[in-house]
Amino acid sequence: MPSPVPERPGLLLRDPYRYAEAVLVVPSPLVPCLAFFNGQCDEGDLRQALERLTGDARVGEVIDHLRGTLSSSGFLEDETYFRFRDQRHRAFADAPRRDPAHAGSAYPWEPEALRATLERYLDESGAAPPDASPGLLGIAAPHVSPEGGWRSYAAAYRALGPELKGRTFVVLGTSHYGEPDRFGLTRKSFLTPYGVTAVDEALVERLAERGGDAVRREDYCHSVEHSIEFQVVFLQHLYGPDVRILPILCGPLSRTLRGQGRPEDDAGVGRFLDALGELAAAEGERLAWVLGVDMAHIGRRYGDDEAARADEGPLAQVAARDRERCQRLAEGDAGGFWRLVQENGDDLRWCGAAPFYVFLRAAAPAGGELLRYEQWNIDEQSVVSFAGMAFRR
Repeated sequence: MPSPVPERPGLLLRDPYRYAEAVLVVPSPLVPCLAFFNGQCDEGDLRQALERLTGDARVGEVIDHLRGTLSSSGFLEDETYFRFRDQRHRAFADAPRRDPAHAGSAYPWEPEALRATLERYLDESGAAPPDASPGLLGIAAPHVSPEGGWRSYAAAYRALGPELKGRTFVVLGTSHYGEPDRFGLTRKSFLTPYGVTAVDEALVERLAERGGDAVRREDYCHSVEHSIEFQVVFLQHLYGPDVRILPILCGPLSRTLRGQGRPEDDAGVGRFLDALGELAAAEGERLAWVLGVDMAHIGRRYGDDEAARADEGPLAQVAARDRERCQRLAEGDAGGFWRLVQENGDDLRWCGAAPFYVFLRAAAPAGGELLRYEQWNIDEQSVVSFAGMAFRR
């Protein structure tokens, strides 16, 4: 992303996997040089480019410094990067639990401050909970920062009543960094400022055994992903830290995104969906479902040429298309929903499309309700949309 530090203009580099700890700012004149670190160019190509940019043939020190900084920080695909990656993967695999990755930044680290914040979100939202019903199957909530999406979080979580306490919550989260057409599992308990929440290990094992090659056991993406962590925090706030979960990260369903067909036409995806559907049928009302999902991503941050403002100009049409998809979700129409996602190769960039589709196919809701829809400027030029929804058995 562009450097946010005015006195240090350039390109800010960070590693969302957290293999590399450093955050680098590449000065503006050197940004074009990054294109040469693609595994196909040699140092002579970079030298010629720098000489053209600077008009100075003495560029060797600049090249050495740029290459050395990128390498030592873990931003080149070399021995340093692989060492950092392997260390991180081993550390997560060996860890007794999944530690919070976003406490202290996306939400307060201190339990009392967190409790006060979430109580304010739930109380001030103005969302009236739907009529309590034993037929509630689950909810969809955002995974955007709670600071920006708290009204939709509240609309969704106010739908959960005390009758759900004691159930296992299947938490389907977007895997922002995972492999396409793959599903990440973990048996590790989740630590938050509220305490430790256990994973239903028996269900994880059943799903891993029957889910086939599309399953990633102890998926490292769990260690950095926020889409499930935020849902665990809200569930703990409602039911206490002893709530039990089955966390599943859903990678993008990419094989049919830009063409015809259904995601389950991929054999691995199909086998996983069948396995999760069998588990849902066998467990029945012992399960409740929570989706951590955002919707459209529009604006400069996401590659668009024009800046975007929430609810203004072209974003009104985005809202209409979002709501059309939500209608298919509320109808439990998996095929109709996916056909809308396929339009223009999902130019709306719904990062929650995969968890939504997995839920429709596996849990087969009888119906649903859009409780709240919102758009939010995640920065001055970019918009994310999200919603709170409730689904019936």
